[in-house]
Amino acid sequence: MLQLENKSPTSQMHRSTKTAIMVIGGAEDKVHGREILSTFFARAGGTEAMLAIVPSASREPTLIGDRYQQIFEEMGAKKIEVLDIRDRAQSEDTYFQEYIENCTGVFLTGGDQLRLCGLLADTPLMDRMRKRVQLGEITIAGTSAGAAVMGHHMIAGGGSGESPNRALVDMAMGLAIIPEVIVDQHFHNRNRMARLLSAISVNPERLGVGIDEDTCAIFEQDEMLRVIGRGTVTIINAKEMSYTNQKQVSANDPLSIQNLRVHILCHGDAYNLQKDRPISANG
Repeated sequence: MLQLENKSPTSQMHRSTKTAIMVIGGAEDKVHGREILSTFFARAGGTEAMLAIVPSASREPTLIGDRYQQIFEEMGAKKIEVLDIRDRAQSEDTYFQEYIENCTGVFLTGGDQLRLCGLLADTPLMDRMRKRVQLGEITIAGTSAGAAVMGHHMIAGGGSGESPNRALVDMAMGLAIIPEVIVDQHFHNRNRMARLLSAISVNPERLGVGIDEDTCAIFEQDEMLRVIGRGTVTIINAKEMSYTNQKQVSANDPLSIQNLRVHILCHGDAYNLQKDRPISANG
């Protein structure tokens, strides 16, 4: 499912860390243990890390960019740049492009996923960033809105607390960093199971991934998803869905969705993306 190529010999020579795609459900701990942010820091090179923080999803990009910059400076990153992109034309900026070419990690902050995609989708900067991720050359993390954009199809908004129905979810195009998934964040915290089910009923070929707050799904190069953090990651696999009435009912009518495989994973658990097989922390 997740097509990451092996790292080049040059990349391996310069970095002993193992790159990954980190999808964070939002509200990650920024004060105490900072487990998720510390993991990103380590995966991006530790004290040799050259980090790019992209706060473009936020309506207060300077404030949010400065906050993450301070956190990673305290951890000891070698270099940090806040790529405060507020116009699509900035993706042509030579300095931004050179920095993305040489950085070891990219962090996409929270905010509005539609805003983030509107600024980055189909730009040279995003194309190169995605390619470097796929080659295993850099670690990328996205939190909240930065997590929502990971798939080819993206949940752009919607409701919660209802039975699944098509009107419950608004879909848009994401950044296709992990094209095969549809991500929902703040998952159990905001009662979004029905929303993700509604999205998957229309796109059963995609893997639904619902991530709680202060929780991270780490997509590894070995086709494994690993969970860290204090909440859970919900996996919805509809590949063998036997029936749904979504084409026969109106947008506001409840959906019937049959023969789904659902896994709920917590800290230390893993999931084999190719085999649809969960692996518990205790083996």
